[in-house]
Amino acid sequence: MASAGPDTVDYGGDTASVQDTGRNGEAIVLDAGSGVRLLGNELVDRTRIDILLTHLHMDHIQGLGFFPPIFNPEVETHIWGPASTTMDLIEHLGRYLSPPLFPVRLRDLPNTEIHDVVPGTFEIGNVSVTADLICHPGITVGYRLSDNGATLAYLPDHEPALGVKNFPDSAEWTSGFDLMDGVDVLIHDAQYTTEEYAMRVGWGHSTFEHTMTLAAMAGVGRLVTFHHDPAHSDEMLAAIHESLQSRDLPFELVPGRAGQVIGI
Repeated sequence: MASAGPDTVDYGGDTASVQDTGRNGEAIVLDAGSGVRLLGNELVDRTRIDILLTHLHMDHIQGLGFFPPIFNPEVETHIWGPASTTMDLIEHLGRYLSPPLFPVRLRDLPNTEIHDVVPGTFEIGNVSVTADLICHPGITVGYRLSDNGATLAYLPDHEPALGVKNFPDSAEWTSGFDLMDGVDVLIHDAQYTTEEYAMRVGWGHSTFEHTMTLAAMAGVGRLVTFHHDPAHSDEMLAAIHESLQSRDLPFELVPGRAGQVIGI
């Protein structure tokens, strides 16, 4: 859940939403948590916006109805995300964007197209998007975006250590590895400390240590920690990252913060 307040001013208290701007100006939004509201104000001049949903837990879609461009008939909005075995994406989203949860129905949005995502690759302008299933409760995908040689992997909710006796296992048996292998920037779940995870196995999230291990294993250039626990204060997160950055790391560690801009 969103946790805006005096203890989260630095790292931010919104739920997941990230913008990727392609080299040709493609406006791609990764997830639509509460952070997408302010992001929408930055995209008012776009004629097309693509929203890539990793999964349909509430913290990743709760901002859709507060995203200003989605109500503008001059903006072509495409929403991409995984379907389930029993229901397509439009039906899933229609359950959220309708009374009693929301006053405006999905079908009433003026210029919106819905696309089911399956494992594989598709194109948004000149950006190549690869999706694959990853370990998290419910149907969940991670994304790898490639644009003129620059690569970004986005796995915000991910529990690769689940069921692994000695983590990490080999690359071929590690959830999400192919998506993150060798990318310039990896944005990855870092919700729990090791001590917290012991009581939350199976909840679908990573520890800082799991994420650091994955980043080294995949040979990424930069790791951006993400999806911090809403109970973790700025002070706690700063102390954790200071300790991690004191290590001799094979990648650049970037603490994920609201409003941060990272070039690739």
